[in-house]
Amino acid sequence: MNDSHPDAPQPSPTSASPAAGMDLWDTVDALCAWLDAGQPVTGREGLLLRMLKLTEEVGEVAQAVIGATGQNPRKGASHSWEDVQSELCDVAVTALVALRTLTPQAREVFAGHLARVAERSSGSAGGGGADAR
Repeated sequence: MNDSHPDAPQPSPTSASPAAGMDLWDTVDALCAWLDAGQPVTGREGLLLRMLKLTEEVGEVAQAVIGATGQNPRKGASHSWEDVQSELCDVAVTALVALRTLTPQAREVFAGHLARVAERSSGSAGGGGADAR
């Protein structure tokens, strides 16, 4: 059963990326190091700016959804559902990098949080499956 939006394109096989052979968290560590090396603003302000990047990426998801549905009369259908998928991936990567920026134990923090979310959403009394926060 396909749970994607009815207008969304069907998934297609993806080609190998440069990070394809790397573990997710090794890739996040590498991205964090790369960003740290070129960061023009450091300290607390740099940390806050890295967190704000997540808001920027979420805004790009909204822009892509509006474009994919043609809701802006001036622009019409300016994006595809594949663009939305790409922007959602950017949000996920940016969130993981932000988490890694806050703690070197990002892998463990995320795994623990994911386990708690999964437990809450497993259908237990008061578990509220729709809200996964």
